[in-house]
Amino acid sequence: MKSLFSLFSYVTTFMLIGFLFFIEGNVKSSQSTDPTPTTLVLLQVLRYVLMTFLLVVSFKRKKLALWIFSAMIIGVGVGLDFPVFSLEMERLGIIFLRLIKSLVAPLIFATLVVGIAGHTNMKQLGRIGLKSILYFEIITTIALFVGLLAINVSKAGVGVKIEARAEDQAKSEKLLAQTQEANKRDHIVEIFPENIAKSIFNNEVLQIVVFSVIFAVGLGMVKHEHHKHTMLSFFEGLSEVMFKFTDIVMYIAPLAVFGALASTVAKSGVEILGNLLQLVGTLYVALLIFLGGVLLPIALIAKVPVRRFIKAITEPVSLAFATASSEAALPKAMENMEQLGVSKKVVAFVIPTGYSFNLDGTTLYLSLATVFVAQMCGVDMTIGQQIGICLVLMLTSKGVAGVRGASFVILAGAVATIPGVDPQKASVILAVDALMDMARTSVNVIGNCLASVIIAKSENEFHLSPEVDIHELPTEI
Repeated sequence: MKSLFSLFSYVTTFMLIGFLFFIEGNVKSSQSTDPTPTTLVLLQVLRYVLMTFLLVVSFKRKKLALWIFSAMIIGVGVGLDFPVFSLEMERLGIIFLRLIKSLVAPLIFATLVVGIAGHTNMKQLGRIGLKSILYFEIITTIALFVGLLAINVSKAGVGVKIEARAEDQAKSEKLLAQTQEANKRDHIVEIFPENIAKSIFNNEVLQIVVFSVIFAVGLGMVKHEHHKHTMLSFFEGLSEVMFKFTDIVMYIAPLAVFGALASTVAKSGVEILGNLLQLVGTLYVALLIFLGGVLLPIALIAKVPVRRFIKAITEPVSLAFATASSEAALPKAMENMEQLGVSKKVVAFVIPTGYSFNLDGTTLYLSLATVFVAQMCGVDMTIGQQIGICLVLMLTSKGVAGVRGASFVILAGAVATIPGVDPQKASVILAVDALMDMARTSVNVIGNCLASVIIAKSENEFHLSPEVDIHELPTEI
């Protein structure tokens, strides 16, 4: 009986459910005159039986990653079959993201202070910062050009004639208004906090990192050992508590994933996907090429333990994919990278900073989507124009927030600089933005986790821990 609940059984069942979705789609299109044909009902019953089996395997194996993947496929099914109910489930995802946001600031603050103040070395801190920014810039630039290459090969926007839906136009107008507001801000000045409470309230991760680094350096300079030890003990305790806080929040992660995907499917449906399938396919293929052709060789050259690394990122990446939010994955990514062997100071500095400077998936998407909109408008951009857009995106993409929909603000601004292109046309992409956002956010998380290992190895701050199962649900509170 043990083999019945094996990982092979789980993967096979997962793929069978996907195949049933495909068959149901064909049945619906061929029997549109009968809203509930017998064949369709039988297929749906079989699908939910198989979904129940996924839950049983997840329960037996007690793996958070399996619970998340089960919640994803069930969320898609419920979103298609019960759209009204699914829209109400959106609040589950919102609750989860609110809890995650509540722990991000204290987690980063405590972890950075302990990592830096406990082992003060200003030269090393400067090297970590310089290496991180240099690495981020090189990798994101490569990502931009991979996106350009992909869209020029596929020409997904050529000949596309789609009118934006009313709800997408309304969302576009709202986001374009944000673009105008964002352009008034000095992004260099905005890196530095004027009020730490305000930074925490607005969830300005980079400002929190800057404040934490300065605070940690100041604490490291304190001469009175008793005072210094007292503060360090407090932050060590706070860091441990916040990781336990993360474990508690992870209990509702599968419910959040279910609610987020169910509501997304209920809102968007699958009909619009057919018209923009080539765009979505181009992005997914480009991201896979980037992972296999750029990040994997870097990991191999740096002698990163790839199997252990993949195991460590499974949970945060699946969370990022399902919620389309890098923030949702941040605490678990930091915890798992530290358990893998990356030092606390590198994890606490590189991963949060990467959320502003190392969004590989988002930068790839931005170059690809910008040229797509130009192709859709019948504008044939020259190589020089495309390189110019890349230079613009190299700067503007660094301001993308780690939340859903923020990349459209940057996209609209880039499209507006192309002669002959109507920025409003970009709103067409919003119809499938949720599906693309899941993929690019996942790559963002993978890129930042890998960056923490690369930087740590360069500073001899990576010490591979004994292999333990970091995928089990927390059993103690």
